[in-house]
Amino acid sequence: MQNALVAVAHRASATVAAIAGLRTRARAAGAPVVFAQQEDEELEPGTDGWRIVSGLTPAAGDTVVPKAAPDSFLGTELDAVLRARGVTEVVVTGFATEICVESTARQALSRGYDVVLVADGHTTSVRPAAPGRYAAPEASVAHHNEIYRNLRFPGRRVRVLPAAEVDFGHGSPSSGPDAPTSG
Repeated sequence: MQNALVAVAHRASATVAAIAGLRTRARAAGAPVVFAQQEDEELEPGTDGWRIVSGLTPAAGDTVVPKAAPDSFLGTELDAVLRARGVTEVVVTGFATEICVESTARQALSRGYDVVLVADGHTTSVRPAAPGRYAAPEASVAHHNEIYRNLRFPGRRVRVLPAAEVDFGHGSPSSGPDAPTSG
């Protein structure tokens, strides 16, 4: 959820608000908050477009993991950061649904984490109305939510929840995720 990406995002303010609410609740519950921040030729470190949007600015105690690929685990310290904190389940949010969010969620599963895909906490770019190669943004988000609702991954728990239903409490039968991860 970086400035340049949010500028072209479908439902940008609603998605940022959903993620901000999750972040606040995660912090209150003592769950670690981890941001994956893209760095490349289009999102050059230090530029305004590269910065995380003001509504989600990392705070003291949050971790920012720089990444150069859609998969937030590839070539980064994300796995080490999560394992060092004893995280077993990640909450996946961010931009873009079918690129970074999808890649990160699948890799989290492949690396042994349970996953919560936040149904209203990920989005994609606004697309031209003319027929094209991409699904409309609402269709893309809905499609990925449905895939994850039906995804069976051996030994893993996969859930799709609206932000309001994500529980960061520990020790209860409805205990939720340990670490929100913005892709």
